[in-house]
Amino acid sequence: MATKRKPIYVLILPRFQDFSHSFYTGEITKGVNLAASRLNVDFLVHIADRSNHATWLDPTLLDRKYVDGILFADIDNDLEIVKKAIMRGMPCLVLNNIINEPINYIAINNYKAAMQVVEEFIKLGHKHIATIAGDLSTQAGQSRLEGYTDALKKHNIEVDKSYVEIGGFLRTPARQAAQDLFKLKTRPSAIFVASDVMAMEVMDVAKANKISIPSDVAICGFDDNPLRMTSVIPLATVSQPLIEMGRLGLEMLYQISKGQAKLPVKEVLSAKLIKAESMSKN
Repeated sequence: MATKRKPIYVLILPRFQDFSHSFYTGEITKGVNLAASRLNVDFLVHIADRSNHATWLDPTLLDRKYVDGILFADIDNDLEIVKKAIMRGMPCLVLNNIINEPINYIAINNYKAAMQVVEEFIKLGHKHIATIAGDLSTQAGQSRLEGYTDALKKHNIEVDKSYVEIGGFLRTPARQAAQDLFKLKTRPSAIFVASDVMAMEVMDVAKANKISIPSDVAICGFDDNPLRMTSVIPLATVSQPLIEMGRLGLEMLYQISKGQAKLPVKEVLSAKLIKAESMSKN
């Protein structure tokens, strides 16, 4: 008589530059691991090529004899890849994406958090507010940029295209973006940076150009990355419950695979602005 195997779930992580040092993927994996330990299940990590989504779903991953469900850490706005798995009868749940279609997800309200940051800058008296956006192929990157622009519009502040730079959640592009912003004739008095890793590069460029933080430029990042604690000036940021999202993701996927969840699962978690000296009032 064959021994019944433990349930096995697959966590799909899209690979990107700085992947091995990514705070996001590390926190998500911690959360999934916590849930796996509590549920007494196994999970496999499938690191996928972001440039070729067709490689994300190996035929073995879609075989219910071996796999009980797939947890997508992100989908780069590619709903078709999720639908393909669902069509094969595979229980699926997507993290970090709010989806209008009947697809299971647990996400963070990046849009609302970004609006909160910009409105805090406005409350502090700033009108020349720039942003260094993240990777716009991700919903998180898009939502943070949309939150920035909509907050300005809400308060009747014109969105200046020269104040919008793309950093892609990466260090080198963020440095270049900061240099471009600091060279502008009317330099921004505040910058919302879509990740702490990028924000720390901006702070470094400001220091190199003898631009004082926060008196010359106020800065706020996003992620609550522990690296920000190494900053000379405490960096304001947005704390998002990434470990909680990973933990809930696997727990809900487990329930879905057992037929115990009310479908579709749709849950949005809140993020929180953490104020600090880098965005203090001038």
